[in-house]
Amino acid sequence: MTTPPHCPTRTSISTSSPTRERGSLSSRLNWLRAAVLGANDGIVSIAGLVIGVAVVDPTNRGLIALAGLSGIASAASSMAVGEYVSVSTQRDTEREVIERQRAALERDPEGEKRELARAYLDRGLSAETALIVATELSERDAVGAHLTARYHLDADDLTNPWHAAAGSFIAFLAGSALPMLAILLFPPSIAVAATIAAVIIALALTGVISAELGRAPKGRAAVRLVIGGVVAMGLGYVIGHVFGTGGIV
Repeated sequence: MTTPPHCPTRTSISTSSPTRERGSLSSRLNWLRAAVLGANDGIVSIAGLVIGVAVVDPTNRGLIALAGLSGIASAASSMAVGEYVSVSTQRDTEREVIERQRAALERDPEGEKRELARAYLDRGLSAETALIVATELSERDAVGAHLTARYHLDADDLTNPWHAAAGSFIAFLAGSALPMLAILLFPPSIAVAATIAAVIIALALTGVISAELGRAPKGRAAVRLVIGGVVAMGLGYVIGHVFGTGGIV
């Protein structure tokens, strides 16, 4: 006996749904995007700091290194703590959604199955096919099916706040290494100019990468980042010049 074309067989429905795969890919892209942004923060903030100090006395490498390392330690730690708190809050919210869904399934499984079928109906499936899909997925993993189809969540792939904090910390360190190395390795006479040039190039590259990940116009993203970086470095330069070389401090 053949199966009608509009009725999927049990073996035709994979336990790995396209929605879950897209969610996993989206999660990885978000991690990569966050890493790029963290590196940008490290580049811009530390560049502004070390340039402000170097303007006062570019030959005092010890003072420049001390200021830079102190800034890196405090800023990277602050970003890591902020990321941990943010992701922890997000994870608590996701867990609450999971528990509410479990309770709803225990309270009214048939009503929840109709809600799941409606979610697939909204995606373009026929009413009959949506009900078949909802029924089979509910038999296999009702909670997971609802989380994936209705909330775009994967109970087995919740964001780890410790991983997020570590990623933010490392990304900031990686970004801050560029201005630190530039300001310390180039001769004092050109250290500030070389650092500014290196930062502009780095920001343009990371702007292109960010735009590629977000499928946004690359030129516009690069220009925005470069302008922001130039403003930050300019502020550091002006503050160092006014308060340092001006004799205020």
